[in-house]
Amino acid sequence: MTNTDLSRRSLLGFVGGAIAMASLPVNAIAATPSPVKLFTTESGKGRNVMLLHGWTAEGEDWIWQLPVLEPRYRTVTVDLRGHGRSPVPPSGHYLPGDYVADIEALIAGRYKGERFILIGHSMGGQIAARLAARRPDLIEAVVSVDGSLGFSAETVSLFGKVAHDLQTGDPATVAPALFESVYDKATPAALRRWHARRVQGMPAHVVRESFGPLFVGPDQVGTGAQSEQFLKSVKTPFYHLCRDPEQARRMQPWFSHSASKVEAWDHVGHWVMQDRPDDVNAAITAWIDQI
Repeated sequence: MTNTDLSRRSLLGFVGGAIAMASLPVNAIAATPSPVKLFTTESGKGRNVMLLHGWTAEGEDWIWQLPVLEPRYRTVTVDLRGHGRSPVPPSGHYLPGDYVADIEALIAGRYKGERFILIGHSMGGQIAARLAARRPDLIEAVVSVDGSLGFSAETVSLFGKVAHDLQTGDPATVAPALFESVYDKATPAALRRWHARRVQGMPAHVVRESFGPLFVGPDQVGTGAQSEQFLKSVKTPFYHLCRDPEQARRMQPWFSHSASKVEAWDHVGHWVMQDRPDDVNAAITAWIDQI
């Protein structure tokens, strides 16, 4: 059976078993997270803001935001483990909990006694949400820019297929193909090429092992009822920007804090902050300044 012949039913069964476990090395499943020292930059004064990029990306993804955020806030921009200029741990160390442990150690260690507003894109949005749920004493608020959260249960088959294709194929080909499906028609060709080219320079195990656990398996919080239950546990102010109006309507009741809100944005691809940087900058700063 070819990948294109896989039925939705067979994909769901596959996701429920093989993808959830076999997409990761055995030692990754029960391993205790061991934080690594991340590459960061810091500039500005004021409220603490930390920027977390997404899967296969790097801190430079926020280059259109930094000229606005850094003069206004104390802004820390992070390269996550295995990405950008940060260390690349071996295979078996790319579960969401590993990424969360790094950010928790960074804040609790370097910025002891302080709290941060986390701004995360894609995978970075889920990392931010997980840390807010785990350590509300460290996190003042979360901004999720099309974060890996709140997807319907029906999408598990799609995410499972991508996780499978990453394991069996070339991540430098599979990831850019996925990106093409989530761009807006107006997303510039230069951005598309940038996103694709940097995947080609990343260690394959980082790309392969980071994606699946966000959306499939018993510990995922990206899709379906598990995502809903998880987000209802987050008590900090939460601002989620997404591209799907139905997703926005579905997620709106999940947040209990009065300052939380969910918005659907049009004329954007997955990299919302790059397709409409001025609008995103204005929206984020206005929200931060009023909470």
